[in-house]
Amino acid sequence: MKLLAFAATNSRISINRTLVEYAAGRLGATVLPDAEVTLLDLNTFEMPIYSVDREAASGIPQAARDFHDAIGDADAVLVSFAEHNGSVTSAWKNLFDWMSRIDAQVWQGKPVIFLAATPGPRAGAGVLGQQAQLAPYFGADLRGVQGIGTWGEAWDAETGSLSRPEDIAALDATLSGLVAAPAQKGAAA
Repeated sequence: MKLLAFAATNSRISINRTLVEYAAGRLGATVLPDAEVTLLDLNTFEMPIYSVDREAASGIPQAARDFHDAIGDADAVLVSFAEHNGSVTSAWKNLFDWMSRIDAQVWQGKPVIFLAATPGPRAGAGVLGQQAQLAPYFGADLRGVQGIGTWGEAWDAETGSLSRPEDIAALDATLSGLVAAPAQKGAAA
């Protein structure tokens, strides 16, 4: 399986970058040992702020096309959202907006897992709720959502690991959603 993983932020010291790298490692170690993981950095995909005027004048930036192609080339996607004022970062929103001009089905039907890490106790509830609600409209086969709150207590920098067993168990359960069969639309619960 080809897994695309990234933190939806342009912060180089983001706890969400740490979480997505850790989760991708756990996925390869426990759930999908043969996974081929590609980690992307949003800083590699900087581009002008989206506007219809810029699109009309210059077209869609190559960086947006490259990221869109990376999603298309993957078998599954793992993303960790930084939460800025209850929503996604401006860096991710801009990239997402440009990609939606290529194809509104940005996630291209791929199985996706949404994660978030926050310093506070809400564990990214705002951004995860918002993104989960939007996922089906943008072509995501959403297989799981997991937030990790109070990051300072949850992460052990010395071991490079989550420190609370309940967080590790919840993350592993969420990651296992990538190997589960997709939910059938209209199936009875």
